[in-house]
Amino acid sequence: MTEPDNHGPLDLVELFHSLSRVQCDERMLVLQSVGIGSQLVFAGGRWHLFVAAADAFFAKQQLERYERENPPRPAPAAPLAMQPYAGIGSLAYALVMVLVGYLAGVGGFDGDWLEAGALRASEVLRGELWRPITALTLHLDVAHLVANLGFGMLFGYFAGQLLGPGVAWASILGAAAAANLITSLVQAPSHSSVGASTAVFATLGMLAAYGWRQRHSIAERWAYRYAPIVAGVALLAFLGVGDERTDVLAHLAGFVTGAIAGWGHGRASRGRPLGGRGQLLLGALTVALVATAWWIALAAD
Repeated sequence: MTEPDNHGPLDLVELFHSLSRVQCDERMLVLQSVGIGSQLVFAGGRWHLFVAAADAFFAKQQLERYERENPPRPAPAAPLAMQPYAGIGSLAYALVMVLVGYLAGVGGFDGDWLEAGALRASEVLRGELWRPITALTLHLDVAHLVANLGFGMLFGYFAGQLLGPGVAWASILGAAAAANLITSLVQAPSHSSVGASTAVFATLGMLAAYGWRQRHSIAERWAYRYAPIVAGVALLAFLGVGDERTDVLAHLAGFVTGAIAGWGHGRASRGRPLGGRGQLLLGALTVALVATAWWIALAAD
């Protein structure tokens, strides 16, 4: 490479110029790879790439091909704004799970909580529509409770950061209850289940779809755009399939209904996010809905 005066010889043709020498060097390498010599000149605060006039037509074709195959990378997407107080939602979730677990264990309010609140397909079909909600808060043993507490608080915290705790947990409850209702409609009437795992997988599906929706319009490689969905499905496969006690259909239904909610939130995310008071109100209404479902369940028992 030579760097002549600010004006190249008359038999040279300028093909490219840039403020960045790196961009010119890349194109020099492209031309060199096909046997075309070139010269680089710095003039007027820019780098100018010249080739011999006899090579100009072929060189231009090679550079156009290079630019088609290597489009400029888009500017990095702005980081998602994290909503404050995400931990409050996770703490509220833990308190509700522990409180219901304790009351169910001691027979609080003289009720059989498992009998009153378990998801039983035959009872749901007869109109006991509180069960898709109450069943989410019941667990068969401490290990079952602890596992759902851990994953639920973690995934719920991430969802709360993206959507705000009120919106996140209202969406989680709605998606998980819908998944339980769907499960009741498609399972045998004798089907019975309990546990927050449906809500855990609804949260996972919501996070995956929300992340995908945020990336889908970015002109990036498909692997980058679909990474949230791939990761979510991988976690579903890893965590959602277990022994004969595992309700795989409920986990899958939860992931799907959560993904629908996440897609909707991702599509609407350009609007003004719900403020702190709105988040608090929606969170309180979510807890109140769970409490109301249990009040109806125990009264009907």
